[in-house]
Amino acid sequence: MTELNEDPSRSRTRTTSDSLGEVILPAEAYYGAQTQRAVRNFTISGLRLPREFIKAQGIIKASAAAVHRELGELDETAADTIVAAAEEVIEGKWDDQFVVDAFQAGAGTSQNMNANEVIANVALEKLGFARDRKDQIHPNDHVNKGQSTNDTIPTAICMSLHESLTRKLLPAMERLTGELWNKSHQFHSVVKSGRTHLQDAVPIRLGQEFEGYAATIERMWEQLEYAADGLLDLGIGGNAVGTGVNTHPEYSQRMVAEISRRTGTAYRQAKSRFAFMQNPSAALRVSGLLRDLAVHLIKVSSDIRLLNSGPQTGLAEIRLPAVQPGSSIMPGKVNPVIPEMLYMVCCQVVGNDTAVQTAMMGSQLEINVMMPVIAHNVLQSVEILSNAIYTFSEYCLSGIEADEEQCRFWMDRSLSLVTMLNPIIGYDKAAEIAKESLHTGKPLRQLVVEKQIVTEEEWETIVQKSLSE
Repeated sequence: MTELNEDPSRSRTRTTSDSLGEVILPAEAYYGAQTQRAVRNFTISGLRLPREFIKAQGIIKASAAAVHRELGELDETAADTIVAAAEEVIEGKWDDQFVVDAFQAGAGTSQNMNANEVIANVALEKLGFARDRKDQIHPNDHVNKGQSTNDTIPTAICMSLHESLTRKLLPAMERLTGELWNKSHQFHSVVKSGRTHLQDAVPIRLGQEFEGYAATIERMWEQLEYAADGLLDLGIGGNAVGTGVNTHPEYSQRMVAEISRRTGTAYRQAKSRFAFMQNPSAALRVSGLLRDLAVHLIKVSSDIRLLNSGPQTGLAEIRLPAVQPGSSIMPGKVNPVIPEMLYMVCCQVVGNDTAVQTAMMGSQLEINVMMPVIAHNVLQSVEILSNAIYTFSEYCLSGIEADEEQCRFWMDRSLSLVTMLNPIIGYDKAAEIAKESLHTGKPLRQLVVEKQIVTEEEWETIVQKSLSE
């Protein structure tokens, strides 16, 4: 029976130490003292840096051990075991051991030590030693050899962001662009009223509206592809301040080559390790483009919701697929939930970019101490945008249908159709006819035919001529 003052969890803990003294942590934990201090100090959000970032950390640690083995600066057995442990981190086996909050110690020291300690203890276990045997495998001296938080964290940001962009967001955008161009071609023959200032404007093809969406998103896709190339410049090897203190002269170059080999991505050395470490500029550029993309997607989602409005009291020029009931009280109501979701995601992305821009101001002298929050926000933006774009393409955009009859109905009643009579009867006379149409409720088509300004056939020809192919 447990004594009243006895801690029942005591048997499930272990004691280890760091430079500040002893630390009690869960017995089953593969992380160590510095990670446990971070867990205690930063109980902030419950958010963690994502899988792609942890994978990048594993690649950096495996590459460093392999390079130091090649250079004769790390014992072969230790190096091989560290590589094996790091490869398990790369595979995701130890993700549950990465427990540091996204809002943590400046520059990401806690995140770096989390990786170092986990890999060290996994390696120790592989060698048959108990955890925390720093005399055998040391998280700083061996796993972190030749490295610093200050060069590994910005390197991990570039690597994880490049992977997320190329494997998630860019393919999602390619699909979205294709679907938008498909709709542009599908709706090319549908003529409708244009609208500017949310007021009647001259005719436009529904396909031309969708062409505008397609070309806009396609341009963003191209810009993000270009920005992704900037993420290939790595400043690994800069160590604490960019000078590469305590590293072999060939270490930096070999690290970039080893990371490239492991990832299959052609990374290259940054032109200046000092610039790389002072400012995570490549991530800032990507974040800004993600914000721009979000702004354009808000336009698309808002337009689609407006064009779908109704179905009886709105524009109702297009019909969206019904994916779920829209109201808890109004039977039969179906809302444009997928475009609404897309809008919400884009709002978050715009906010994330503001956080990234503000965090970039944390660059002082040799490093930026706000790198964890930069990593969290830009990677979250890529993740949620990728998922939202795919969902929008799959469950909404691909199934949109045009209501040609409704489009024609509104076009025939658009007062701006009178604009096409300017060359025939002049601006002032055309304005009088527009006012009469508004006062009498008669469509312009009917009025101009009744007044024998043009015939029915001539009117139709005028409308068609106003539309570019």
